[in-house]
Amino acid sequence: MKAQGSADVASSIPLGPADRAILALECATVAGHTCKVMRLGPHGPTPAALRERIASRIYLAPALTRRLSDNLTAPAWEADPDFDLARHVVEHRHQRPVSPEGLLTCVARLFEQRLDRNRPLWQMDVIELEQDERALVWRIHHSLADGTTSVRYARALLWDDFPEQTMTPAQTQAQHVSDEARRRRHLAGYLRREFKRSRARSPFDGSIGSGRGVGFATAPLSALHDAAKAIDGASLNDAVLSIVAGALGHWVTHNHGGVDSIRVKVPVSMHHEADAVANHDSSFALGLPLSEHDPVNRLRIVHARTKARKAARDAEQREVLLHKLSGVSPRLERFAVQLERSPRRFALNVSNVPGPRQPVAVMSTPVRQLHSLAEISERHALRVSVISLADQLCFGFCADSDLIPGVQTMADRVQPEALALIDRVSDA
Repeated sequence: MKAQGSADVASSIPLGPADRAILALECATVAGHTCKVMRLGPHGPTPAALRERIASRIYLAPALTRRLSDNLTAPAWEADPDFDLARHVVEHRHQRPVSPEGLLTCVARLFEQRLDRNRPLWQMDVIELEQDERALVWRIHHSLADGTTSVRYARALLWDDFPEQTMTPAQTQAQHVSDEARRRRHLAGYLRREFKRSRARSPFDGSIGSGRGVGFATAPLSALHDAAKAIDGASLNDAVLSIVAGALGHWVTHNHGGVDSIRVKVPVSMHHEADAVANHDSSFALGLPLSEHDPVNRLRIVHARTKARKAARDAEQREVLLHKLSGVSPRLERFAVQLERSPRRFALNVSNVPGPRQPVAVMSTPVRQLHSLAEISERHALRVSVISLADQLCFGFCADSDLIPGVQTMADRVQPEALALIDRVSDA
């Protein structure tokens, strides 16, 4: 099906620096894409119906009609003259219907596959599940969209009557103040905090292969938000990091013995109103206390550490540093980026992207779960992605299937850790 309004007036759009850097990470063992897995209720839309819906809205996301140019030295997005949704929204071939365990296998096998460089870098597979449900597995190359941008595309193309979310005047002013502050702040403190190295080798440090394993979990959002706030005014993301630390600690203890702590990379979205770039985020690295088994004490430790990093505006400092280095020497900038990617600087990436605040539906079929996955990288064999859907948090674990077999067992610890924190706070 040819999409209405799919013609792109721009002949060529150069990739931004962040998009090029992500594209450069792709190699024999790294596919480079992200994935949204939407589990729908019964009687969901067919692939043909989804194509019609997307065709009528594709003008809202013109980037999805562009393919990567052949010029590898100066990569750019160019209009695909043969853009056809029949190639991008497909029925997944499998033995149907698929069980919950079978869905994990289907998603993992899809995640291993490469997207066709001759077409726009995305594909949506429709999988028939038990009880007449369907799952949408939407792979988008990371160079085309980060987590925030992917949510924007889902809102534009799939969800029924979902209102646009824009920044309030106060948020816009806060962004302006942040921009001004980051230009004035000294970088020395940031360098000491950010490039601190772990004393021990990460349990997720290894040469990755092309096989992937995935795991899913959910946790109650409002109850976690309230429990976190009751502990020294901690944030929901502090609770997320504390829960992940509990799940990792349990898995590491049973598979590698005791590990006191590991450092994780915490992405921070730098998107703002009217921001149309595909990737715009920064990050800071943070130590998670794996050996602390008390959920309240663990949350207090995490909150104190994130509070210090936020107060110092370390995510903004990273942007300032890389911008200054690029002006001095591109080679120096590349060296700093290589240091950032060391497994001794961080063991894994833990991202948390806000999703829809209300329940959403696709062609009148409720979205029951919305999970996000992101690709791992060399010597970082695990990645955790979190996204919200109404009043639930959805966790997605992506791992090298050989280095971390049975990653679902790690994901299975998320809900018990979340409930333990909620119960401890309610009992206090």
